[in-house]
Amino acid sequence: MAAHLTGPVAKEPYVQHVEYDPEIPRWYLRFGCDGRDASTIYFDLGQRSLRYELYFMPDPPAHHEELYRWLLHRNHHGLYGARFSLGPDGDVYVVGRVLYEHLTEEELDRVIGVCYELVETWFQTAIQIGFGRLDRTGKPLAPQREAD
Repeated sequence: MAAHLTGPVAKEPYVQHVEYDPEIPRWYLRFGCDGRDASTIYFDLGQRSLRYELYFMPDPPAHHEELYRWLLHRNHHGLYGARFSLGPDGDVYVVGRVLYEHLTEEELDRVIGVCYELVETWFQTAIQIGFGRLDRTGKPLAPQREAD
């Protein structure tokens, strides 16, 4: 895994930084894309599996029901083992796990690709739903009228 992350993966044009912290032990892979300046995938090495996590977005101040409903629908559409999850702080994460017996370079590339695709495809819409005025399908809501 180390050679693959620091070699071919680190050389990809969208990858900004790859780092390993042996004290945790955790790998960090920071990437950029068109929909967001940067995102970081955290790879935690467990006893039997590689757990990965990507901070997706902060807990929005409103529109929770619309956002959570929209995110839950995304969990059933091509995430290939990854899923949206709420952290204890209410923030939204993408999380997943791969057993070491299934962890190959191809599988690691797939995980990275899925995380990249989720951010690139859905981050802007999720932000608009949570912080803007879009419904869960991504359509603009009617402007709210202020009370007289």
